[in-house]
Parts: sequence; C-alpha cells; structure tokens
Amino acid sequence: MNNSILNIKIQKFISSNINFDINKILLKGTDFVDVSTTEIIEQIEAKKRCQKKLPTWFRVKNIYYPNKLNIEQTSSEITAKYKSELIRGNTIIDLTGGFGVDCFYFSKQFKNVVHCEINPELSEIVSHNYKQLNTANIEMLSKDGVEFLKNNNKRFDWIYIDPSRRHDAKGKVFFLKDCQPNVPKALKVLYEHSKSIMIKTSPLLDISAGIKELNYVKEIHIVALNNEVKELLWILEQGFSNDVSIKTINIKSNSKETFNFNLSGKVQTSNYSSPLSYLYEPNAAILKSGAFHEVSNQLDVFKIQEHSHLYTSELRIENFPGRVFKIEKTLPFSKKAIKSLGITKANITTRNFPESVQQLRKKFSIKDGGNVYLFYTTNHSREKIIIICSKP
Repeated sequence: MNNSILNIKIQKFISSNINFDINKILLKGTDFVDVSTTEIIEQIEAKKRCQKKLPTWFRVKNIYYPNKLNIEQTSSEITAKYKSELIRGNTIIDLTGGFGVDCFYFSKQFKNVVHCEINPELSEIVSHNYKQLNTANIEMLSKDGVEFLKNNNKRFDWIYIDPSRRHDAKGKVFFLKDCQPNVPKALKVLYEHSKSIMIKTSPLLDISAGIKELNYVKEIHIVALNNEVKELLWILEQGFSNDVSIKTINIKSNSKETFNFNLSGKVQTSNYSSPLSYLYEPNAAILKSGAFHEVSNQLDVFKIQEHSHLYTSELRIENFPGRVFKIEKTLPFSKKAIKSLGITKANITTRNFPESVQQLRKKFSIKDGGNVYLFYTTNHSREKIIIICSKP
C-alpha cells in the first residue's frame, strides 16, 4: 500500500479523471514523484468500477482501492446489504474478507465482526478504508481464516465464507470442492466454532451438487440484481434435518420480486396450454432454481411446453416475478408467416428453439429494439411457433 496515493493532489487527480481516457493518461504520464502513472491508473479504474457497485466507497474521501480484480470479485453493496439482513447476533467471522464490503454491512447487524484476509496488503487497505468509513467494530486479521479457527477455541454466532475458484481449477466451477477454501473439507472445523454458517458461492455452482457436498443445509437464497443472478447464499444450521427452503429474489431499482418453495415438496407436473391472452417469462433467479412446475402451480398459470419455461393465462396475473406481455398473435414458425408480419424492428427472445437470436435477426433482417416482442419457442404439441407480444 503506497500511502502517497492519499496525497490531496493525487486524490484530486484521480477523482477528476474518472471519465477520462486511460490510454491518454498512460501516454502522457503524470508528474507525481512518489506515485507511478500505473498506480494512478489502477486507482482510477478501480474507483470507476465502484461508482455503481459500491457508491458508499465511491463517495467517501481518501478511499484506497485495490486492483480491479478485487473489485470485480467483491459483493455489491446491494447484495451485501441483502445478506446482512438475513442474519444477526453478537459475533460473526468472515473467513475470506476480501475488500470488506460484506463485513461492513455485517457490522450494522452484529456487535463484533472479525475480518480475515490472507493477503496482507489487501488487509491493510481494508483496515485503512474502514477508518474512512467510521466503522469501529471490525477486527482485522491478516490470516488464513480456516487456519485461524484451527488454532483457537473461539466460538461465533455466525461464520461467513466466500470461497473462490482455485488457481488450478480451469474453466467454470460447478462444485464447492473445486473452490478455495475447500468448504466441504473444512466443515468439521467450522462447526466446532459455530452452529450457523453462511456460504456465498458463484451462481454457476450446481445447486443439487452443493446440497450433496454440504451438511445441514437449511436455506438457499438465489440472489439476482436487475435479472442477473449474482450469487447463491447457503445457510447451514448444525443439526438441521427438515426440508431445504429455496428462496429466490430479483432486486430491481424500485422493487423486489420474490418466489419461494421447499425442495422436497417441489411439484413435478404443470398444466399446459396454447398461448392465451398473456405471456410470462420468470426472472433469472427462478430459472436458476429450476422451479418450473412450481411457477405454474403457485401462480395459477399454464406452461406452454415442458422445456420452454414460458407461461400463459387468460386473465393477467398481478405481481408476476418476471416479465409480463400481452399476446397479440401466435403464428406457426415459417418464413412466410414471419414475412407476413412486416416487422423490421423487434425485441427477440428464444426459448427451447433450435436457432439463436442472432441467427433469426440475420435470417429475417430484424433489427433490435422497438415496441414489438417476438418469442420464438415450441408449444406443448412440439410445434415451433412465434408469439407476437406487446407490453401491457
């Protein structure tokens, strides 16, 4: 951590160049003696990424930013706030503290928070930033969190851990055993220090595999932000033996869409129908949960086809957790049918359809945008169809 970056003139330069072309700064260079141009650019890039993701950090003076990878990997303030409101108590330890966003929000629900971070420089940066944020109830430990637990007998109300992909694990990671720390391997140690554990994982993690790898899973929260799944939250309670509760949430700018169900009670069948008056597309969190039949049964809508994951009803369902459209017309998929529409601009979605959006746009010369919504899908008779919709 180069403290010279906190110089008033350098901080002013960083803030005033947030939207400036980085390449031009790199070519021109800077005149600061104790801070290199590369260091300044790293601060500018990292701070810019925080403008929407971490607005509290962005607004506070003298925040020191780590490399942009740490910013990419950290929770957003919105998701950190959500997870902090799920749990509370006197003490919590974050075994993989990172940039400290989750701990910052945990500190508003717990009396004492312990932030463990194996990277000493990142730990120093976070410690400095907490002072700027006037956060005084977080203890900083520059240590491996799991090893710290192994070497003491402290107990906590909650343990929080956010495992990352191992450096030697190539491609996408679908199993917890492929992450670092290896949570399934460490569970015995974790339960010796707390009966309550929260694990944050990538949305790519396979839910069924995760349940098999872990013990005492009580709840799984699938958290989406503006219809993009950001994280899975696993709540474990030592000794818990009842049904796993699946909770989905899509956090939007002015509202939240929720849909919940119990895993063992998940319905295995749906009622089917041809497209009626309204079309429904569940949000990304529900699609990740796999609750396709639950949507049909809980919300009293018909599924268009088993694998299409689109729904329909005659009367409009209020507060549907996803997108809602008014069906204007349904046509069989054919070149003639599409040309008869005379549509040159539309929003296209494909569900259970052999051709991609890009292929369809190119094939039929349809530009993106406008007020028309085309759904290319397959109906319950396994026929390819086009559903022409508008916003209700």
